[in-house]
Amino acid sequence: MSRHARHVALAQVGNAGQQRIGDARILIVGVGGIGCAAASYLASSGVGQLDLNDFDTVDETNLGRQILFGPGDVGKGKANTAAARLATRNPDIRISVLDERLDASAMSAAVADADIVLDGSDNFATRYLVNDACVGAKRCLVSGSAIRLEGQLAVFGPDYTTSPCYRCLYEDADESLENCAGNGVLSPVPGVIGTLMAVEALKQIVGLDSPRGKLQLYDAGDGSFRSVSIAKRVECLSCQRG
Repeated sequence: MSRHARHVALAQVGNAGQQRIGDARILIVGVGGIGCAAASYLASSGVGQLDLNDFDTVDETNLGRQILFGPGDVGKGKANTAAARLATRNPDIRISVLDERLDASAMSAAVADADIVLDGSDNFATRYLVNDACVGAKRCLVSGSAIRLEGQLAVFGPDYTTSPCYRCLYEDADESLENCAGNGVLSPVPGVIGTLMAVEALKQIVGLDSPRGKLQLYDAGDGSFRSVSIAKRVECLSCQRG
């Protein structure tokens, strides 16, 4: 426990909270700039098991912001490479790799196995798939994204009867074609969001409250944080199925 002495010293964590962290299993969907930062802190915090899902390979354009990868990793699978790097940072945790594009059934199974799900994927199709699985399995979803100098973060569930889900925030009709390749992103911004996602995941594990029904917005341009309310939509497809 000496590795986690600073956690144990926290009144909000203590020995019991650190034990819960060690017993937890977290699924991270997307091992890009956001996922690398979140996985790094969750691994170093002693989360018992991390499940990493990403079917992509490391590209040279990733290296500026995806901190688990180096030049020698270009062309390698992200999930396996990240798992190997994390294992050197904390050999006491378990790491499993899902290095394929998961369909609805496989995603539902992966979500059901986890205690908490972090989604740092870069497309709406995957985000909707993750959200639907979390609503169905009643799992807490921590969702984050980043583009240009902007990032956003929200915590959903695990009770979706009265609180909103990700589809309540973004309907299918809201999907845009914006991406980092076309619009750019300041390298540390995904790291800021991924770190905040790790904070929220750890808070959930040890029993601290997180804001529900709120979208947290970060603007690196002026260094500001603000939040906006998320309304639960009665016609939400995910909530109706859940």
